[in-house]
Amino acid sequence: MSIAYSKLNHPLRIPLAAEFHSRPSLRLHAPETLTHLAIFTRNGAHLGGDNLLTQQVILGDFCRHFAVASPAGNAKYFFHDFGRFRLKWECHTEFATYTFVENTAEQPETPAQDTELAQVFANVPLRHLPQQWLFELQEKVMVATHVALIPANQEFKPPVPVKQIFEGGVVVGSEVLSRGEVWTDFVIQADGFSRFVVKDNGFLDQQAGRTVQRLLEIETYRMMALLGLPHAQSASSVLNDIESELVSLTAAMTMAGNGQGEASSTDAEQSLLRKIIDLAARTEKLVLENSYRFAASKAYFKLVQSRIAELREFRIEGVPTIGEFMDRRLAPAMNTCEAIVRRQETLAERIANTNDLLRTRVGIVQEQQNRRILQSMNARAGQQLRLQQAVEGLSVVAISYYMTGLVYYAGKGLKAIGLPINPDLLAGLSLPVIAGVVWWGLRKMHKTMH
Repeated sequence: MSIAYSKLNHPLRIPLAAEFHSRPSLRLHAPETLTHLAIFTRNGAHLGGDNLLTQQVILGDFCRHFAVASPAGNAKYFFHDFGRFRLKWECHTEFATYTFVENTAEQPETPAQDTELAQVFANVPLRHLPQQWLFELQEKVMVATHVALIPANQEFKPPVPVKQIFEGGVVVGSEVLSRGEVWTDFVIQADGFSRFVVKDNGFLDQQAGRTVQRLLEIETYRMMALLGLPHAQSASSVLNDIESELVSLTAAMTMAGNGQGEASSTDAEQSLLRKIIDLAARTEKLVLENSYRFAASKAYFKLVQSRIAELREFRIEGVPTIGEFMDRRLAPAMNTCEAIVRRQETLAERIANTNDLLRTRVGIVQEQQNRRILQSMNARAGQQLRLQQAVEGLSVVAISYYMTGLVYYAGKGLKAIGLPINPDLLAGLSLPVIAGVVWWGLRKMHKTMH
């Protein structure tokens, strides 16, 4: 029973399995020439947006010029043979690559081999591309390079041909996979393109295509990794300012309260706390602005190192290898980015520690103030208690006076109805009793309440 289209499959099984085969290397057979472009549509002011949608629009414009249907949906890979050249398009997270390939086997040969190789870079697939489409790529081309894949029988013995082809002062080269040679200088030439020469000394099957693809990826990822360097350089000056202000604030903390009153010291520490919070906000803003770029540069640099390792280089006497060149030129830039990342993290920790220290000092001062307030409240409560006790004594007298008056009037009433009672004597005798009862009642009420 076939399960290719049955409901037994998980919805993601087919797409995930196809992902392993979505970016195959080109099948190349010397002699070939390639033009490679990496289109980066983002900029420092705008990092949002759908990169895939933007890149598909650019690809669609190119395909419409040749009346070819562009890929639909969320396709991230496209290959088409346009007759005069072949196109391989790949869309990545931040950029898209266009690799144009043309086989030069049918081109007329020139008698001079060195001149022939120099002429190869004048007849690259770039000449087939529509000029209007290229013009619309303003400020979007991050990588532009030409690659010449030459056969083993073509004469190419450095240093003479190398100096004729490459304008850079330092030429990089190595034997790769024990079956080919790679030459470049990683310099943008006068035509705006960098150049690679790959000599096929007997590549097996798809080794030529994989080798060229690795070189193009090294060039592309190298440039993408370097995008973090401007961020690191601009962040360095900002971090210098923040560190200088933090030193000043820390010094002010040690002087806070010296020769000042308590209120003045508290106000100064509150002001310092606000300034430190401002430094923390500025540092956090800087980290958020640079964290993605630095993380991306680190990932791209690892890809560069991985692709160089896959070349399995062997030294050509007197010429630095690609790995050595990257270690000497690209690694310091990446180390700068890493140093800025660590510096940002360290500065954020220092600001947090300073903030905690100052908050602790402010908290201690506030606790001391609260303790003195409570002591003052306790003293006032004692005064109010003594005053209340004095008032209670007067209350006993007043209540006793009014109750004795009531007894006196009651005695007069009883005398008026004929009973032998002396109201004055009755009031005088009842006064101590009434006063004692009132005093005892108030004391009992206080004991009940407290």
